[in-house]
Amino acid sequence: MKNKPSILVVNDDGITATGIKALIEVMSEIGNVTVVAPDGPQSGMGHAITIGKPLRFDKVNLYPPIEMYKCSGTPVDCVKLAVNKVFKGKKPDLCVSGINHGLNNSINVIYSGTMSAAVEGAIEKIPSIGFSLDDFAQDADFSHCKKYIKQITEQVLAKGLPEGTLLNVNFPKGDQIKGIKICRQANAKWAEDFDERQDPYSRPYYWLTGVFENYDKGEDTDVWALDHGYASVVPVQFDLTAHHAIQILNTWDFNGSIDQPKKTAGADGANLG
Repeated sequence: MKNKPSILVVNDDGITATGIKALIEVMSEIGNVTVVAPDGPQSGMGHAITIGKPLRFDKVNLYPPIEMYKCSGTPVDCVKLAVNKVFKGKKPDLCVSGINHGLNNSINVIYSGTMSAAVEGAIEKIPSIGFSLDDFAQDADFSHCKKYIKQITEQVLAKGLPEGTLLNVNFPKGDQIKGIKICRQANAKWAEDFDERQDPYSRPYYWLTGVFENYDKGEDTDVWALDHGYASVVPVQFDLTAHHAIQILNTWDFNGSIDQPKKTAGADGANLG
């Protein structure tokens, strides 16, 4: 097993989730697996980190002989602790996150704890992949994803990824996946609403609801691929610079004078305004 790659497995649904168990099973066929995952659900945490309170970090024996740790923090905390305390600075060959219960396509990548864990891996210069399935059920069936996860993982290990890039992989629900499509992120968003309710003391509280709206009619997007039965693979970068806007901003006059409102003299000659 000495020549096998070292693989860090993380997620945001918690260490006991069905999805991470499926991912561990696939990764165990490929390399030496270490798991660091939240001790409970951390969905929608994005790239949050824990500041101002201690983190708990404990070894568990959930799926022996896999080395596993649970963490009281966020998915990103899990990656940071893994790199610093488990691997002690000697980084793993691969970081995989998931398999998430629910899609992380399009704009969801911004909010996703699953993808933020993978992004953190990429920031640490570890080849990283986030995997998600279009099924929120706790007992979701991940079996039809496994062969594709293995194929994608083996390709990344063999060929590497461009610096600063990771993969966002999403699978449609059901066992009839047509294949894999390399895609771009669709231009879509959530149209949110907040359902207002009242507690027993007549105080209002709110549940976030909404509908997913796709404004993108392209057939090269992750939304299109998933809607048509394909697994989507989107290369993602954590450099958020809007490079196309730099030239525009360079035409602005940041050093010129800014018009000031005219001051009005008062009766005693004092300036007002």
